[in-house]
Amino acid sequence: MQNSEIEQGPRAPDPLGIQRVLEPKGFLPQQAERVDPSLPIAADELLIDVESLNIDSASFHQISEACGGDVARIESHILELVASRGKHHNPVTGSGGMLIGRVAQVGSQYPVAEKPVQVGDRIATLVSLSLTPLQIRKIKKIHPKIDRVDIEGHAILFASGLFAKLPQDLPETVALAVMDVAGAAAQTRTLVRENDTVVVIGGGGKSGVLCLFEAKRKAGVRTIAVDYTRAATERLSGLSFVDEVIQADARNAVEVMDKVWAATKGRMGDVVINVANVPDTEMSSILSCRNKGIVYFFSMATSFTRAALGAEGVGADVDLRIGNGYTAGHAELSLNILRDSPELRRLFEKTYV
Repeated sequence: MQNSEIEQGPRAPDPLGIQRVLEPKGFLPQQAERVDPSLPIAADELLIDVESLNIDSASFHQISEACGGDVARIESHILELVASRGKHHNPVTGSGGMLIGRVAQVGSQYPVAEKPVQVGDRIATLVSLSLTPLQIRKIKKIHPKIDRVDIEGHAILFASGLFAKLPQDLPETVALAVMDVAGAAAQTRTLVRENDTVVVIGGGGKSGVLCLFEAKRKAGVRTIAVDYTRAATERLSGLSFVDEVIQADARNAVEVMDKVWAATKGRMGDVVINVANVPDTEMSSILSCRNKGIVYFFSMATSFTRAALGAEGVGADVDLRIGNGYTAGHAELSLNILRDSPELRRLFEKTYV
């Protein structure tokens, strides 16, 4: 389909994609129960031939548990979810993920001066699948260990949507894994100050190790990683930028608090970053933080209610912050971490290629 055919379609330009919302009408696509992924695209949209979905870790974990880890059931679940909602928007976690694919069409009114792109470019979207119109024709393969789903299908990116062209110097699966969580490391750079003690809950995952590395760039910072599995803690123990590793279940707030207390000799964390992919870890984060410190929730499994009321209930005077998946320049910043750290690059290439 050529751009001239796009202009003959019935859709009016709409940078926020509100016209694609089917239910409830007038809502934004992320809030909507159902969106319309059908063609043709509007004059200010991009059409993407999708190659892979990188499902949000909390979402994939929840789906896998609900399906008993059975890959065939996970496939059916994802197909049914996308078919019913027109997007990959997990109703339990509220999260989605992101995708990579090749640009198939550029609408004649798409803001290419602001966001240079052309047909054939391979891109990664930097907006959530929970708002991205998506149609799956076929699931080719599921990679449960890295939350990736290879598909045949198409997606629509609105004029307001963010994307990044895939870098040439990194394997695409590695780039996808990094860009999926790029906001975490970028926010870490802003939050952490020299000589801070930084505790990362869920430190063994991709966002966790990026946050730990970025935190350690600041002079005098001490990094403490908390994770549940032995494999994760052993991996963390081998990283030069991790000062201490704690093996604990982040759902057990008292256990984590006691172990962080022992590791910090009662000082606790100046900044506590939660990137766990399971629910009920809010209080571990809050109780690991010193008075007047910062607790940063980047995990999509976070409950604002549990965090706010839980902090109030234990009299914790801490600054609670909700992670924003977007920070200006976050994709390049996070990709540069792998370029700067051969150690991290080896880890990502071993895990995600």
